[in-house]
Amino acid sequence: NAHVVMYAADVFVQGREGGDRVPAKVASIGTAIDLAVLTLEDDAFFKKRPPIERAAKRPAVGEQTTLFGFAAGGTGLAVTRGPVSRIEYGPYSDQVQGIRIRVDAAASPGTSGGAAIVGGKMAGLVFQRTENSAYLIPNEEIDGYLEDVKDGRYDGKPNLWGNFQILTNETLRKKLGLTKAEHGIMLRETARVGPPSPLQEYDVLTHVAGVPLDNEGMVEFEPNLRLLFLSVLPRLGRKDAVPARIIRHRQLLDVEIPLTLEKHDLFKIYTGEYPSYFVHGPLVFSPVYQAAVENYVQGNPAMAEGTPLITRLGSLAAFPGEELVVVTSPMLHHKIARGYADPFGQVVKDVDGVPIKNLAHLVEVLRDGKDEFLTIRFFGNWTETLVFPRRELEDATPDLMAENGIPKRGTADVMAIWNARGKHSP
Repeated sequence: NAHVVMYAADVFVQGREGGDRVPAKVASIGTAIDLAVLTLEDDAFFKKRPPIERAAKRPAVGEQTTLFGFAAGGTGLAVTRGPVSRIEYGPYSDQVQGIRIRVDAAASPGTSGGAAIVGGKMAGLVFQRTENSAYLIPNEEIDGYLEDVKDGRYDGKPNLWGNFQILTNETLRKKLGLTKAEHGIMLRETARVGPPSPLQEYDVLTHVAGVPLDNEGMVEFEPNLRLLFLSVLPRLGRKDAVPARIIRHRQLLDVEIPLTLEKHDLFKIYTGEYPSYFVHGPLVFSPVYQAAVENYVQGNPAMAEGTPLITRLGSLAAFPGEELVVVTSPMLHHKIARGYADPFGQVVKDVDGVPIKNLAHLVEVLRDGKDEFLTIRFFGNWTETLVFPRRELEDATPDLMAENGIPKRGTADVMAIWNARGKHSP
C-alpha cells in the first residue's frame, strides 16, 4: 500500500520468517489508489520466494477469503478468514473511487498491503479496515495501476467532475418533467475549472457510454452486480471524453462529456511529494491539505467558527489554481509578534488588502509590498488582524529559521517567485 511507504526515509523488505532486511526503493506510488511498487537492491530475495498466482476472476459474494498480514502486537505472520460480503464502487481516497471488496474478517493494524487469498490464488490486497471487516483492492484495480505506471508515473483515473443528485423525490421529478419510464440522476453543480462541459444545472444524466443509469446513479456493471455509474469510465480506455445521453427541458440530447485527470477539489491531498511552504518572519504558510485539517482545528479550536476549513470542506475549486493558504505551524517566538494570539491553523484572507488566491500569490504580494507596515487578515469570527513592521519582519526571518532548525525558507516553487523580487520592485 502507498500509505505504508509514503514519506518513509528508509524502506526495507523482510521475509515472513524474519532474517535480513533488504533495502528497497519506491519505484512508483499512487496514493489515490493506495498502491506502490518497490524495487529491491538484491534480487536474491526472490530466489526462494516464488510469486503468488493471481486469480483471473474477482471472487463472488460468499466466497471464503484468507487474509495474510503482519498485525501489530507481534512479529509473525497473522492469518484471518471470512466471506466476501459485498462488492462495491466506493472511495479509496478523498478524490478517487474504485471497485473494492469487503470481507467480513478481522484485520488488525499492520495488515495493510497483505495478500487476500481465495482458492489458493491472490484476489487482492488489504488496504482499509473496520472493527470487524477488511476492504480489498481487487486484481483488476491493481492491473490498472500497473498499466498506468509503465511510464514511471501514476496519472490516475479519468473522472467526470460535477455534483449529482439522485432522482427519487416525486416533486423534483415533476419539476423536471420526467415520466416513470425515465431514469437517471440530476446535475446539481458542475466543476468551475477544467475543460468546458456541455452539462448544465438540472440536466438529467440517463446513459453513460450507452449504459443506462437508474435513479440512484447505479448501472448494471455485470450480471447480478450493480455499481455506481463512474465504474464504467475506466473500462472505456478513454481519457478525453465519454459519450452520454441527457434530458434537458424534456428533450433528449446526446453529448460528449469531457473527462479529466486533474483534481478540482479545493482541499489538496498528499500524493507523495513534499508540500509547498514559505517562511516569513514568525509565520510559516502552506496550502491546506485535507489530512491536516483535523490537526488545525484541534490545535486551535477557537478559530474554527466561520473558517473555510469548515465552511468549504468538500468544495470544488472556485477558479483555476485556487488554494486555501494556512498558517501551518505554531507561530515562531519573537518579540515582533508579542501580544498576538497564535494564528496556527488560520486561513489567510488578505495581505495588505489583497485577497489571496493561493500560496504563489501570497508570496508575490509579500514580495512586492512597499508600505511601512505589513497587514495580514484571516477568515473566521474570532481571528486577529496581524500588523508587522515590514523591514524588521524580513530581517528577523533568517534568525528565526536558524533558531528553529529550518534549513530552507521555502520550497523551490515559491522561492523562484520570491527570488524574482528584484524584477518587480526597486
